[in-house]
Amino acid sequence: MDEQQRQAIANFRYGLIAPLVSRQLEAGEQMTLMRDIVSHVYTYPDGAMRKLSLRTLERYIAAYRSGGWEALLPSVRADKLQSREIPEDVLNKAIALKQEQPGRSVRQIIAILELAQYVPTGVLKESTLSKQLRKRGITRQALTASASGTMRRFEAAYRNAIWQGDVQHTLYLPHPEKPGKKLMAYLIVFLDDFSRMCVHAQFYFEERGPRLEDCLKKAILKFGIPEMIYVDNGAIYSSHHFERICGRLGTELKHTRPGRPQGRGKQEKFFRFVDQSFVPEAYDLIEKGKLQTLADLNRFFAAWLEIAYHQKIHNSFKQRPADRYQKDDHPIRRMAPHELAEVFLLEETRKADKTGVISLFGHSFEVASVLAGQKVQLRFDPFDLNEVQVWKDGRRYDNARVLKLRDPKKKPSGQKELVEAPVVVPTGLNYVELLHEEHRRQVREVQSAALQEAMKEVDKR
Repeated sequence: MDEQQRQAIANFRYGLIAPLVSRQLEAGEQMTLMRDIVSHVYTYPDGAMRKLSLRTLERYIAAYRSGGWEALLPSVRADKLQSREIPEDVLNKAIALKQEQPGRSVRQIIAILELAQYVPTGVLKESTLSKQLRKRGITRQALTASASGTMRRFEAAYRNAIWQGDVQHTLYLPHPEKPGKKLMAYLIVFLDDFSRMCVHAQFYFEERGPRLEDCLKKAILKFGIPEMIYVDNGAIYSSHHFERICGRLGTELKHTRPGRPQGRGKQEKFFRFVDQSFVPEAYDLIEKGKLQTLADLNRFFAAWLEIAYHQKIHNSFKQRPADRYQKDDHPIRRMAPHELAEVFLLEETRKADKTGVISLFGHSFEVASVLAGQKVQLRFDPFDLNEVQVWKDGRRYDNARVLKLRDPKKKPSGQKELVEAPVVVPTGLNYVELLHEEHRRQVREVQSAALQEAMKEVDKR
């Protein structure tokens, strides 16, 4: 059993117990929830469909509470799992067949694919296809519910109960390396469902996992650890690494069902407000040359967020998001920064050559000589390769040492140019720029008030 399979099993086990260990439960509530969990049939990482016993569930809970997510990893001596990959075109055809007729069984879909000669007879297994369909939410129950069109509103009961995450393709900035070209800036956001407080939002030039994790880490450092993270089914949210992070945080990761985006209206409303209030003003600053870099964009956006959004009375609960969050008395769960950094380390498997050298992101590193010719797990911060941890079968070895460094190959951005907007007579006033100045003024007032209070205390003495 390789490391990726072990981690998939740990993620699956945590998914079972997440509703039990990610929040405080009332007396008797835990056993009721446990009995409900064991009453269902689950698709295991090996593709098999079966129930689990109450005793097994109790064992998973005890292991997690004593040793965290790592305690859910199976033994490295366990039998090797067998898995099969389904070609993407075959899987897409199977999904289309299920969506076309939700009542079709997996066996019937395989028969259709075989008769139509999409796959040879006997190659595609029921358990494998069933696992892939369930993973994507393509089940009769989900498809039937989607067709009914019924939806219900929901709202978290307290702060940090649910954080919603999403990404917006917001605007274009001047390309930092290609004069005359433009590059898309992606806004990654985490929103507290209860208060609508934006716990962190930041622009990046990439819509990739490491950027999502950077945004989440900053949100946790400021506002603590959420009980649940609620996201869509985009690839950025579906990586094993992101699942592992949530497991180590003790946070339940929940995806919306395809075609059933309940609760996503809060994110959509936030993005509409960004489009209406921030984006036009940002483009105005770009045209004036006052906003040219990603750092400029994030600086102006932070000021807009604090004044224009967090201090705006929300229509639903008639409070400012910041006030609603701060006035709630639900306890905030925190983690020490150095422990949090360990949780977010990216993991990659590499095979050392016969001289003990591995390659990582275009850089060469040397590992312990006893690991030459073996597969190892590397844990590192993708934004800082000065420390690369080396692990093998759950044991940590000396950090990898830099052998040779070279500049990573530059990849084309693939971004399209925007058609320049027609020139208009400028007013000289910009909403976001004024908000930025107002934000600075408010900060100075707070600092001045604090200084005056301190001087009064000195005078009293």
